[in-house]
Amino acid sequence: MYISVRDRPAGGTTAHGSTSTRPPVGWVVLTLGVVSLLTDVSSESVSAILPLYLTAVVGLTPVAYGLIDGLYQGVSALVRLGGGWLADASDRPKWVAFLGYGLSAVARVFLLFASGAAGIAAVVTADRIGKGIRTAPRDAMISTATPTEHLGRAFGVHRMLDTIGAALGPLIAFGLLWLVPGGYSVVLVVSLAFAIAGVALLGLLGPDVRTRREAAARSGPTPPPFRWRDLTDARLRPLLVVAGVLGLLTIGDGFIYLALLDHGGVNVAWFPLFYVGTNVAYLVLAVPIGRLADRVGRARTLVVGHLALVGAYLCAVLPTSTAAATVGTLLLLGTFYAATDGVIAAIAGRLVPVQARSSGIAAAQTVVALARMLASAGFGVLWLLLGPTTAMATVAALLVIAVLVAATRIARLDGAAVTS
Repeated sequence: MYISVRDRPAGGTTAHGSTSTRPPVGWVVLTLGVVSLLTDVSSESVSAILPLYLTAVVGLTPVAYGLIDGLYQGVSALVRLGGGWLADASDRPKWVAFLGYGLSAVARVFLLFASGAAGIAAVVTADRIGKGIRTAPRDAMISTATPTEHLGRAFGVHRMLDTIGAALGPLIAFGLLWLVPGGYSVVLVVSLAFAIAGVALLGLLGPDVRTRREAAARSGPTPPPFRWRDLTDARLRPLLVVAGVLGLLTIGDGFIYLALLDHGGVNVAWFPLFYVGTNVAYLVLAVPIGRLADRVGRARTLVVGHLALVGAYLCAVLPTSTAAATVGTLLLLGTFYAATDGVIAAIAGRLVPVQARSSGIAAAQTVVALARMLASAGFGVLWLLLGPTTAMATVAALLVIAVLVAATRIARLDGAAVTS
C-alpha cells in the first residue's frame, strides 16, 4: 500500500494565505497510524473472542459477561478528559499517549492469568483506561503536526491505518482458532505481541510533538499554560452540544447487526464478520471523506455524515433482499464512521486555544462516548417495547430531525476554527 503524503511542494501558500513548510500528511501521522494499527490488531483480536472465551472457557454467566462488556464499551470515556489534561499540563502528549498504550499492553499480560469475574473486570478496566488516556494526546499530536487546511485528510489517513488493524484483528483471531481449535490462549499471546510492538514503535520512533513548543516556534511567544476555563471557550460549546445531541441517537453497532440477523436469511456464524465488513468500508472511505471535509467544511461533513447512519438503520430493517440489506448496512455504517470519527477530532482541536488542544479533543470525544452509551441503553428498552423494526425506524426519524437542527450550526462551527 502506498500513501501519498504530499500533493504539492512544501512551502506553498495555504488556504489561509500563509506559507506552510509542513506536508499535508507527515511522518507523525504515519507513525501514529502504524502504532494504532498494531494496537487495534491486538485489541480487536481479543474483542472477537472475548464473548466465547469468557462464557465457554472462564465460565462466566451471561449477566457477568454483560457487566464486563459494559465496562469494555464505556470506561474509557471516563478518563479521556484526564488524559487530555495531563498532556496539556505537561506539554508531553507523546509520553502521556505512551502511558496509555503501555497500560493496555500490561493488561494483556494479566488477561492471560485472570480468572473469575472480578479479576477479568479489573483487567478489562485497566485496558480501557489505557485507551481513554492515549486517545486525545495522540489526536492532539496529529492536529499539531498538520497544517489546518489538511487536517481532515491527515485524520483520514490515521483512521484508515487504525481501521486496517481493526479489520485484521478478528481475522487473525479466527484464523488462529481455526488452526488451533480452542486455542484462546494462543490468541491472547499473539495479541500481547502486537500490543508490545505498538508501544515499542511509539517509544523508540514516535516524534516528541509538543503542542505549546511547536506553536511558539511557528508564531512567536509561548502560549500560556493550560487552564480549565479554556474548555469553556465559546467556540467549543456548540460542537459539544451538536455532538451530544447526535450521539444520543447513535446506537451501538451490535444492535444494528442484531437487526440484520432478525431481518432473516443471515447465518449466525457470519455475525463476527459484520464488524470486518464495516471496518473495510471505513478504511476505504476514510481518506477520501477526510479530503472532502477539508474542502467543503468539517462540521458540514460531521453533521451530514449522520445521514449515512440513518441509511444504515433503515437498510437493517426494511424489507429488502438479505444480500442488499447486509451490504448496504455495512457500507453506510462505514461511511458514517469515516465522516465522523476523525473529523470531530479535527474540528475540536482548532476550536480551543493551542494550550488546551488535547483537552478540547478529549471533551468532544467524551461527550460522544457518553451520549452513545446512553443511546444504546435507551435503545435496548425501545427494542423490547416496540420490536427491532419499529424501534430502528423511530430512531432513524429522530436522527433526521436532529441533523436538520444541527445543520443550523454548521456555518458557525466551520468559521470558528483557529489556525495555530
